[in-house]
Amino acid sequence: MFCQTDRWRMSDAQVEEQTVSLVDVLEEDEELEEEASAVLAGSDSDHCSYPQGYVKRQAVYACHTCTPGGGEAAGVCLACSYKCHEGHDLYELYTKRNFRCDCGNRKFTEMQCKLFPDKEEVNCLNKYSHNFFGVYCTCSRPYPDPDDQVEDEMIQCVVCEDWLHGRHLGSMVPDCVELQEMICESCMNKNPFLWTYAAHLAVPGTGVQLKEETGADKLNTNKELKDDEVIEPSCKRSREEAEPNCRLKELQAIGQKRVQSGAVFWPSGWRSKLCSCNTCRERLTEAGVSFLSDESDTVLAYEKKGKNNEQTARGHDPLMSALDNLNRVQQLEIIHGYNDMKTELKDFLQRFAAEGKVVTPDDIRQFFEQQQSRKRQRVGSFFST
Repeated sequence: MFCQTDRWRMSDAQVEEQTVSLVDVLEEDEELEEEASAVLAGSDSDHCSYPQGYVKRQAVYACHTCTPGGGEAAGVCLACSYKCHEGHDLYELYTKRNFRCDCGNRKFTEMQCKLFPDKEEVNCLNKYSHNFFGVYCTCSRPYPDPDDQVEDEMIQCVVCEDWLHGRHLGSMVPDCVELQEMICESCMNKNPFLWTYAAHLAVPGTGVQLKEETGADKLNTNKELKDDEVIEPSCKRSREEAEPNCRLKELQAIGQKRVQSGAVFWPSGWRSKLCSCNTCRERLTEAGVSFLSDESDTVLAYEKKGKNNEQTARGHDPLMSALDNLNRVQQLEIIHGYNDMKTELKDFLQRFAAEGKVVTPDDIRQFFEQQQSRKRQRVGSFFST
């Protein structure tokens, strides 16, 4: 949902004045390509992911053509979006955790999966939301939204995995948000123990103030702890007495509280600071958020894996080592041709983004075939030798 801006643009005069080599240009663009492909490279584009079961995290799409609004929500994996739903009206849902591909099951009444047709009727453990019908945020609007003239970024909640507009979070969006995780206000309220952690671990300066616990608050906190003790079986209490102190209770005892409103942003590594005692682990499991204690569940970890996969698949590019052996004129010819192609490719891809369509391998192949045709028709060159 985040957009990356074109960080490299160079005029003819700058070509002569810049001391940056063409290798530097390509390396920077390679970095951008790695970031853009991280989401897809972490998923298999050739094989349906269904045999893998409920995949820890993968790119997921919803097909409006096959499962229109009013029907049952369904999601398909990356490979099925290419092979089974090419040309369909797809919603790109970024990534979802613990999801199993639905393609061709009972929810798709008029089609069969081309890659792995032998599927159960439904995937009972999949979780769905209004995202699967192409709407997001508390405002339930599409993305991109043709009627929304306000420039705003979309940020994903790490619990419900819905995407929310920055202006609808109820708190200020901090700098370097791409390095942080966000939990929306609704998910915070469903898991109230997270507010205690937020008072000590969350990113400061996001528009909410910390408050000292009053006498009444302390009484309420003590009452909550006593209530917890009342409902806990004796065997559970005995187990707690034998294990290390609960960090959550230690934080509650400090008496520092956060105003409980708005989305909360968390810095990198915050998950490792959650209490890992048996009681807290059981609390996370019962609330269905045990993944919060798993650092490898983060989108950043998934994207890092995707980048590594992409680099491994790409291997050594002989073009990069050959460029330094070209003379200045040849490098200038290549850099102009490269920039022209990049501009045309960007315009080509923006049309798909504006229409909310997924770019398929055939679309890319058609683009480069057109490039080759224009190259054959071109007479002369950019520079004379």
